[in-house]
Amino acid sequence: MRIAVAGGTGVLGRQVVEKLAALGHEPVVLARSAGCDLTNFHSVKQWLVDCQAVIDVSGSSTTSASAAMRYFTQSTANLIRVGREAGVQNHVALSIVGAADIDSGYYAGKAAQERMLQILEGGYTILRATQFHEFVGQNINRLGAGPVQVAPKMRLQPIAGSEVADALIDLALAPAQGLVQDLAGPKEENMPELFAQYLQHEGKSPKIIEVPVPGAMGKAMRQGGILPDTSARLGQETFTDWLARQ
Repeated sequence: MRIAVAGGTGVLGRQVVEKLAALGHEPVVLARSAGCDLTNFHSVKQWLVDCQAVIDVSGSSTTSASAAMRYFTQSTANLIRVGREAGVQNHVALSIVGAADIDSGYYAGKAAQERMLQILEGGYTILRATQFHEFVGQNINRLGAGPVQVAPKMRLQPIAGSEVADALIDLALAPAQGLVQDLAGPKEENMPELFAQYLQHEGKSPKIIEVPVPGAMGKAMRQGGILPDTSARLGQETFTDWLARQ
């Protein structure tokens, strides 16, 4: 199959592209670095010719609710409109566990994206997943490492990006299913402890200071709002096992 991967140059997108190619499919990378602006209808239109499915793992670096909503509604509208004209049968979107309930900050964008898809008459699949193991290193790089390391107070149940990529591909190769079972990591973790493990793996041992994130998003992070419920499907690889093979 010829499958478009929106956000195909990101941490997860690269894994999806590599796995599709290994399975004999033809991935088409939709990303700014590849020349495709997902928020521009005419830009998207050039890329979906003959694609049978779309896997959307694109994202935005903003934490602003309005900016996130603008990005995800524009990009999703373009992908759906162009995709329907091109004959795409299944638009598979990755969302985040808890986003629809929290509806704040970056999650507001994902919640808006979910709402847009769910008013369609078929042709879409939504997979909500928890944070990836790779998310820990991304946060450390964003916050900056030094003799003192700030870590957000956060309960999470991270999953290996490779397992999410596999699930998205399985969904893209099947008929559209609407909202499917959530996908989460095998166990609950605390972000400061994951920071410590990650930095130790890199030969560093800074003092880690746990800091609560303000606002509705921070409250959800502290109180379990981004954790899956008991109906979620669980992945296999723990953060410790994932880190050991990096």
